[in-house]
Amino acid sequence: MSEGADGGQVTIYDVAAAAGVSASTVSRALTKPGRVSWRTAEHVRQVAAELGYRSSRMQVPLSSRGSGVLALVVADIGNPVFVGMVRGAERAAVTHDLTLAVVETQESERAEAKALARLEATVDGFVLASSRLSDQEIRAVAKRKPVVVLNRSVRSVTSVVSDNVRAVKKAAEHLVELGHTSITYLAGPEASHADGTRWRGVQEAGVELDLRVGRVGPNLPTLRGGAAAAEAWARRPSTAVIAYNDLMAIGFLTAVTAAGRRVPEDVSVVGFDNIVDADLVRPGLTTIAAPLVDMGSAGVAHLAAGRPREGSTGEPVLLPAWLVVRGSTGRAPSGRVRRSRASGRPAGS
Repeated sequence: MSEGADGGQVTIYDVAAAAGVSASTVSRALTKPGRVSWRTAEHVRQVAAELGYRSSRMQVPLSSRGSGVLALVVADIGNPVFVGMVRGAERAAVTHDLTLAVVETQESERAEAKALARLEATVDGFVLASSRLSDQEIRAVAKRKPVVVLNRSVRSVTSVVSDNVRAVKKAAEHLVELGHTSITYLAGPEASHADGTRWRGVQEAGVELDLRVGRVGPNLPTLRGGAAAAEAWARRPSTAVIAYNDLMAIGFLTAVTAAGRRVPEDVSVVGFDNIVDADLVRPGLTTIAAPLVDMGSAGVAHLAAGRPREGSTGEPVLLPAWLVVRGSTGRAPSGRVRRSRASGRPAGS
């Protein structure tokens, strides 16, 4: 935290002096922005942020102070992944007598930063779901407001994540047991932290299971992104793919089928997140089920308890993920059976 004029903790009077307004105006701008002009409120918030001012009100649980409103910031409200997070967050908010406001940023880092700046004075905390901001930007916000990050680990900020690396390795083991020797990872957005951890899981599985691994992307995390990935994959095809998420996997499956290939006879497909549509496509999509509802619920619960504090060195809250096997994965086209180094038994047994 920055020091005030006397070398101690920054106070409301330091902010007032730097902003050229009265201390009462600073108080209203930061706690009741509707009582001052928008321009003044923005100016005061900017000065307070630069000085590192942190109100003492933020040291007590959310349930006993503030507006009682939390903002859940999501990258794409149309992505079914966020539906589960929203549902879990909403349930926890009701339990703690809080109101949840959902904000969509449309995969834009700039839009996310702008939304946080505008909401900072009016909400009691932020739940950032798959944030596109840098770690440094998130830590800066956490200095001024309670923050929990979902689906991503940010050092010194409370984070709730699923065990992506282990889950991807389980999917790779499943493919090895079916005789597959090559896997292509259909990458998601370049700015996605989850994409990085899933790719790391594929790479580690390649080393541990003696698999050839490749990567196609980055791609949009949508049906269209999956179709685009299918075109790139077709230039150097593998017998199996693991997609960044289920929407991409379904887009890939639809595109390769339209091109005359069969799933899983020609290529096995694994998705990620286990959205509702994964069980509706044909063949049903083998996918990694992430604990999306629990993730949203845990994020709000940590905020409501007053635990999130910038500067914490604790490990992220790690939730388990698991493999759901459906019809989109099958024996490798070659029909070869080899012994899985992971299971120690003949593949396919």
